Amino acid sequence: MARPSLASLEGQDYDVLVIGGGVNGASTAQHLAAAGYAVLLVDKGDFGAGSSSRSSRILGNGMHYLAGGHSPWDFLFRPRRFLAGCRMARFALASRAQMVKTMPERLQRVEFCFPIYEDGLYRPWQFDAGMAVLRALGTHGVGLGYHRIPGPEAVKRPLLQWLREPEKIASVAVFDQYQFRWPERVVIDTVLNAEDLGATIRNYTEVTSLSRLDDGRWAAGLRDVVQGGAAQVEAKLVLNMAGIWIDRVNGLGPAHPSRKIMGTKGIHIAIRLPPECRDACVTWQNRHNEHMYVLPWNGLHYLGPTEVVYEGDLDDIHPTEAEIAWVIDEVAHMLPGMPLKRQDVVYAWAGVRPWTHSPEAPKGLRSRVLHDMAAEGMPGVMALTGGPVMSHRSAGRDACAAVEQRLPPSGPKRAISYAARLAPATLDSPLLLNGQPQVTMAELRHAAATEHPVTLSDLLFRRLLVGWSESMGQGAAQQAAQSVADILGWDEERVEQEVNAYHARLRHLHLMEPA
Repeated sequence: MARPSLASLEGQDYDVLVIGGGVNGASTAQHLAAAGYAVLLVDKGDFGAGSSSRSSRILGNGMHYLAGGHSPWDFLFRPRRFLAGCRMARFALASRAQMVKTMPERLQRVEFCFPIYEDGLYRPWQFDAGMAVLRALGTHGVGLGYHRIPGPEAVKRPLLQWLREPEKIASVAVFDQYQFRWPERVVIDTVLNAEDLGATIRNYTEVTSLSRLDDGRWAAGLRDVVQGGAAQVEAKLVLNMAGIWIDRVNGLGPAHPSRKIMGTKGIHIAIRLPPECRDACVTWQNRHNEHMYVLPWNGLHYLGPTEVVYEGDLDDIHPTEAEIAWVIDEVAHMLPGMPLKRQDVVYAWAGVRPWTHSPEAPKGLRSRVLHDMAAEGMPGVMALTGGPVMSHRSAGRDACAAVEQRLPPSGPKRAISYAARLAPATLDSPLLLNGQPQVTMAELRHAAATEHPVTLSDLLFRRLLVGWSESMGQGAAQQAAQSVADILGWDEERVEQEVNAYHARLRHLHLMEPA
């Protein structure tokens, strides 16, 4: 389906305007369209290009929601936090099972290993108890794969052999997690199904104003970020799913609502480990009692993350050398035998988590909240905070249920699809350069023609798994841009602009210099 022009939106009236095309906005638009609502989904950048594309890529089993913080006994003194943790763990388990069953092409199973030290924060029985709680909450037929390995046996394994103080390791807890091979592609799959179901979708479309009309509906001003131009649309309800930009979007309205987002910045670094470590993973609590890991991915391993309150420019989030040094130092403390220096870093990335702001939580609440903004002078507006990638489908369903309580659908229900959206099979199509396996020229051109890309980065990072290769697609950029120029209407000057912008992105957002 062709990307709609901004002019075609002028004066249109929708049931629901969804602002923000990350994973939660995409899921919300998908569920609303399936329920029969007339939906407009807009994002000021590309779909899935914000926090959704910079996450830890973990489709977890919910165990981390049961971690007590700085003491394993925290939940005894804070039962409400334990209940909230169980609620989020239940979401995680249900989402995990549904993703495994409906979208296996976008996932891979990873065996997590957590060393339990004799003098550490947690005891073996606490892991056993936590896993028992998860089983009681319901795994929906997707097992946890939990067992423990005695310390002396575990430290003989690849990666685990580099752990500090191996003589103090009581045992290693082993359990199954799943990993999004490519979370931004999940966003694209979801957005395109929303479009199939009747939603109007448009990326690079910024909301510039929100005003309430006399009849209670909302008018929104829109701007084309790339080509310029403006339009105005109207909607009965507005769902603010803008992630870390939620407070900025709320501020466009006539009221002055309270702060909703507490963003924490996380960075990851990617390195190459010896072949025997290819599928090995280790996770632990760092010296700040925060979660860290070494995870395999696309032939490399990525390490991280950081977890620091972010008050900087929301439109320029990138890793810094100081943050990379911090990750290397923390990993070296836990795995002193690992060969790791700054020159071993292939690339890095950074994102900001849209946690729920609360005076009780300096780094934000880890629970998902759908805020009804009516109490703060914005009736008919809701905003979602604290929604991680792994539970986006339940977030979409919850948002749709909230809309159904306020507004009947204007159209018939349709059948939703959670399946991965795969390109048509083409046996005779050449590959996009050697070294870019399983990405063909036919797939490239299909994505350009049908999946609403605007830039070369949209294509190579979010439609195709080229940007996240070890070379980050450096050698493929020129050929890819030239190959889709006729579809996207790019002349020679625009092709060069796109290639240059792509390399500039690698330098700035990933600290990768051109080869």
